[in-house]
Amino acid sequence: VPIHLFTQVSRWLLERTIRVPVTLHDWAVDTGAIQLDSLAMDIPATLATAARFEAEADTAAVALARAFRTHGVRAVVCDAPAMPCTAAHLAGMPAVLLANFTWDWIYADFTSDHPGHDDLPARLGARYALAEAAWRLPMAGGFETCRTVLDFPWIARRSRRAPDDTRRLIDAPRDGRPLVLLSFGGYGVAGMRLAHHAGAPYRLVVSAGASHTPDVLPTDALQVDRDRLESLGLRYEDLVAACDVVASKPGYGIVSECVANDTALLYTDRGRFREYPVMVAQMPDVLRCAFIDNEALATARWDAEVDALLAQPAPPARPLVNGAEVAAGMLSAMV
Repeated sequence: VPIHLFTQVSRWLLERTIRVPVTLHDWAVDTGAIQLDSLAMDIPATLATAARFEAEADTAAVALARAFRTHGVRAVVCDAPAMPCTAAHLAGMPAVLLANFTWDWIYADFTSDHPGHDDLPARLGARYALAEAAWRLPMAGGFETCRTVLDFPWIARRSRRAPDDTRRLIDAPRDGRPLVLLSFGGYGVAGMRLAHHAGAPYRLVVSAGASHTPDVLPTDALQVDRDRLESLGLRYEDLVAACDVVASKPGYGIVSECVANDTALLYTDRGRFREYPVMVAQMPDVLRCAFIDNEALATARWDAEVDALLAQPAPPARPLVNGAEVAAGMLSAMV
């Protein structure tokens, strides 16, 4: 079954992640969140940008419906923009939401403090109501406007390599020091200093996107950028599985990878985002995790935090992580 991907997600991410043939269409389907860095969102800009997009969304949905018909699309999966639900409805085909939150729920938390966009959540909710169903992932919020909601197992990227094999490929010394992977996406963290981690009882692993130049890294850090990952035949989830701890903000992607690859998570406050307290409340059930505040993350050593985190017992639950296979089976039945 041919797959068409309508998105403006970075092409490098798609090209290094997708394992099957797809046709990419450079197409704006929503605006999401406007980030200042990985830990700080510009809430006024987020709402204003979303409102401008929504003002033109009916016209955009007509154009997208035409594209769906042109390319022979038979079902639409949204993670989780609202406008394509309208487009699928206009094109006469089913749409499903596949996500752990909906944007009407996220934006509704902001509108009370930022007047002028009060109708935005309801407008998005009306579009979500046109979807055939929502396939809700764990640690969820929203979905009140969806007609039918089905709870799914975790969808997570699982490493297919033995951790020792990955450590050998990235030249990790066998000195008994735990590996701590920095994972802060393409934005990095403003004001983050790392040189003082040299000689710590753990070793930092820094991959692409952390926005740190080599002269501010610890002298004993392992650098594994995108090009090196590709040249070694490695994927990001291989790094997650090979490391003992990931230092990050809690979001569905990195939390799911830690759950699937049994890696501990040292997490920090990500600012006001409605998903955050949901994850903080539920993470201890499915992975070893511990909190570090933004200042300590950016400027301090993490000796005590890493030591305490690795001393935690295994989480009480071992959840299913086969949500991708479940979704693929259900989509096959739809088309």
